Amino acid sequence: MATAPVLAFHGGVGTVTGSRFALETHQARALVDAGLFQGLRELRRRNWDPPPFDPARLDAVVLTHAHLDHCGYLPRLARDGLAGRVHASPYTSELAEIVLRDSAHLQEEDARYAAEKGFSKHAHPEPLYDTADVENVLRLFEPLPFGERRAIAEGVHATLHPAGHILGASVAELEVDGRRVVFSGDLGRANHPLMAPPGPPPAADVIVVESTYGNRRHEPDGHVLADAIRRTVQRGGSVLIPAFAVDRTEVLLQELRRLVRLGEIPDLPVWVDSPMALAALEVYRRAVREGSPELRDDVVRAGGDLFDPGRLREARSAEQSMALNAPSVPCIVISASGMASGGRVVHHLRAMLPDPRHTVVLVGYQAIGTRGRDLADGATQLKMHGRYVPVRAEIAQAQAFSVHADGDELIAWLASAPSAPDACYVVHGEPAASAALVQRIGAELGWLAVAPRPGDRVRLD
Repeated sequence: MATAPVLAFHGGVGTVTGSRFALETHQARALVDAGLFQGLRELRRRNWDPPPFDPARLDAVVLTHAHLDHCGYLPRLARDGLAGRVHASPYTSELAEIVLRDSAHLQEEDARYAAEKGFSKHAHPEPLYDTADVENVLRLFEPLPFGERRAIAEGVHATLHPAGHILGASVAELEVDGRRVVFSGDLGRANHPLMAPPGPPPAADVIVVESTYGNRRHEPDGHVLADAIRRTVQRGGSVLIPAFAVDRTEVLLQELRRLVRLGEIPDLPVWVDSPMALAALEVYRRAVREGSPELRDDVVRAGGDLFDPGRLREARSAEQSMALNAPSVPCIVISASGMASGGRVVHHLRAMLPDPRHTVVLVGYQAIGTRGRDLADGATQLKMHGRYVPVRAEIAQAQAFSVHADGDELIAWLASAPSAPDACYVVHGEPAASAALVQRIGAELGWLAVAPRPGDRVRLD
């Protein structure tokens, strides 16, 4: 154990994935987020490396939200001995259950498919973790309501605050031996169409802030989606939208409903083809019905099913999903995963990319090394399931659907802190994005700001 409180950066630095931040004292050890590395092969391989800490000695894990790059490593920790409790907001606890079960299922299926088709480099491909590991870690969850201060380890207290990113997303405030460390998690936007905006950060000695869009400004591009849909229908094609199953699918359905009602797009069948997205959709619908304070007031007051554009279809069976590889009539297919790194959307891409009638619309951040990023960068072929597929379909990018704060919004959130911290650590961003935010924090706020490197350890006393 550390003699002075220490913050260690084991993931989510130099990359937008794999968030893992350890707090260590002479008497306790806690982890904030336990995410999967995604994207580049060398990053994904890090998921298989032994962690630089003993999972069995963790007293607690605090989750900021339920996206895979923040919670997806938990089952592996459970396999390796994690017994400490996992503290997360109630909706994060519920959504993480959906996400982790789906992740294990996909990994098991991918390993089986790779073995069956013979395109793995391993003689006997194995998943990183399986369904049993997920069930073991789910038993460790203890929901922590917003605003409730809880002792999670000796000398360590946690309080969660709404982050406005997705349902349940939290800003995590940890008190460690009298020092206060605040983690932004993934920070939402003031104009998120569903979620209420985050409040200012609580007073802190240290702030750890994300920088996914630290060097960018979200520009309005509301016509991109509608224009792409109209062009595609005129060609007799269909629109495929790779989308994160949690929140992005709901935001898209809400926007498609608005566009249909305004007559800006034809009233097409809209398929949601992701078991995880359909399960998460039910959680969002219930949150609306119950008037969750995490949601915008106008969303709660709207009434009706905000997520039905008019001809919503749910692909629940494998047969229904396979039929969408070659749609018989123009339609819109929303399928996970959002960066096309796995899931049913990969099968759709393999079938639809060679056909110039179709369009693929990218609506979220695409990490380096993912198929989504390759498409965004103009790839003319894509490798899937052991073979290359030509890219002849139209590729469109609609960045207006991002639910991450951009550089200006991150600076505004930090500036709203009641006092300047001793240090601000900039994480969860590609190097250029983190460096840009570090520069702005120093120049505009006058704070000490640092983009840590993997494995860095800093004292908190």
